Amino acid sequence: MTEIAPREVTPPPLQAPTAKEKKYDRQLRLWAASGQRALEESHVLLIVGDENLGSNSTVAGVETLKNLILPSIGNFTIADSARVTDADLGVNFFLESDSLYKSRADETRRLLSELNPDVTGHAITTHLSEWLELENSLQPYNLILICAPISLEYLQQTCAYASENSIPLIYMHSAGFYASFSIQLPHEFPIVDTHPDPESTQDLRLLAPWPELEAAVDSIGDISTLSDHDHGHIPYILLLLHYLREWKTSHNGQYPSDFKEKTEFRDLVRSGARTNNPEGGEENYDEACASVLKSIAPPPVGSGCKEMMNMPSCTQVTAGSPNFWIIANAIKKFYDTHGVLPLPGSLPDMKATSTEYIKLQSIYKAKARADVAEVTQTVRQLENDLSRMSTKIVDSEIEAFCKNACHVRVLTNPNNASIPELRLAISDAKTFAGLPGLIENDWEGMLPVFIALDAPRKMDLSNLSEDADVQESYEKAVEEVERVQGGELHNISSVLGGMVAQEAIKLLTRHKSSTQMAQHLNGR
Repeated sequence: MTEIAPREVTPPPLQAPTAKEKKYDRQLRLWAASGQRALEESHVLLIVGDENLGSNSTVAGVETLKNLILPSIGNFTIADSARVTDADLGVNFFLESDSLYKSRADETRRLLSELNPDVTGHAITTHLSEWLELENSLQPYNLILICAPISLEYLQQTCAYASENSIPLIYMHSAGFYASFSIQLPHEFPIVDTHPDPESTQDLRLLAPWPELEAAVDSIGDISTLSDHDHGHIPYILLLLHYLREWKTSHNGQYPSDFKEKTEFRDLVRSGARTNNPEGGEENYDEACASVLKSIAPPPVGSGCKEMMNMPSCTQVTAGSPNFWIIANAIKKFYDTHGVLPLPGSLPDMKATSTEYIKLQSIYKAKARADVAEVTQTVRQLENDLSRMSTKIVDSEIEAFCKNACHVRVLTNPNNASIPELRLAISDAKTFAGLPGLIENDWEGMLPVFIALDAPRKMDLSNLSEDADVQESYEKAVEEVERVQGGELHNISSVLGGMVAQEAIKLLTRHKSSTQMAQHLNGR
């Protein structure tokens, strides 16, 4: 009988990236598919201030929208009742000569829309006093941008709505060489992807191994009988687990806990390395020794995660709770049951054969998938109990939360503090200038510029400080703002638009360093 050789199976071709993935490739690398989806589901409102109060920061707002349209926000709306003037044509690059005397909102929307056909633009051309009073006028939007100046009444109304409905708001002002912007955050602003240090995201669970990981240690057998090659290619994670077992037998079943014990444990690991080789040691043992101090520790739970799990929004979810809090509640139940958070499942590089590394990687990934599945099951049960089945949370959102659970952060604005410009408008400049919080955050002495830009015209700005030099800085700032009469310089407004758009993207995608975001909570 003729023996037929097995036919070689051609591996399936890798799926080529879609046109959309090619178009947004660089930003997908920054904020992933979840962040891109959040952008595409967003609707940003730009409110251009009242032209009756003088020239406003239209260009800064338009430049901000430009930088949001290019990465593909879903929708944008420009609320501006003004007509295009000759002055507009000199500074606004999204107007053309034929735009003169036409609706500035319509013309700007039309030309901005040409940047990206995936984005839908809208325009509101009626005066702010007419459309803002309509019921649910601000309901469609999940980010509000305001270009100064704007009347106090409408500023208060918009800020109050944003605070009540957990919508972030950004207020910007550009005049001559000066510019400022402020962010008003909701009462609670959760951030899932805080971009922590990559080393801090590794959770190896060396002090809380699960059965499959224990079985991997058992499979090594007696390491003293292994060949030099196999001995030098044991993944360092398995080495540490092996020596932790040895340590526990001589320490009443306890793991090394303090620095002294961890140092002794490291010496124990180092003593097992074979040195009768050309290298004079083994790289996998060096890796094991180097990781002892940071890896021999209980499974991590970040401070932000602990705070989150104790918040009423987490423990008392309702049918109207945002997705974040539904998943957070499921994460808390997982933690209460197991004493650990879901395993992220990532592994660092290490000295090992490809086969052994892939085996170990599969064990961690399988555990991570099992943890996600358990959390997902809890989420589905909550959705059912709360009658939310028509708005199911997508699996990818749950998976991303589980992966980042240790480092999630909820920024709070406990007193619902409004933007500094609004607080300035309802206070007096001297009292406002003396607030300790602002003095501490007065980066490079810019508080005089801020007050000069945003203080109401009727406010007395004389004698703000008893210090002659400080008072002079206030007077110079006021003099410069009065000199330009609210006029914008395109390059200054363009820079401001880039900065505001950067913060807006972080707000919309909720991908932000928690420390940096907190700095903007009530600052400029």
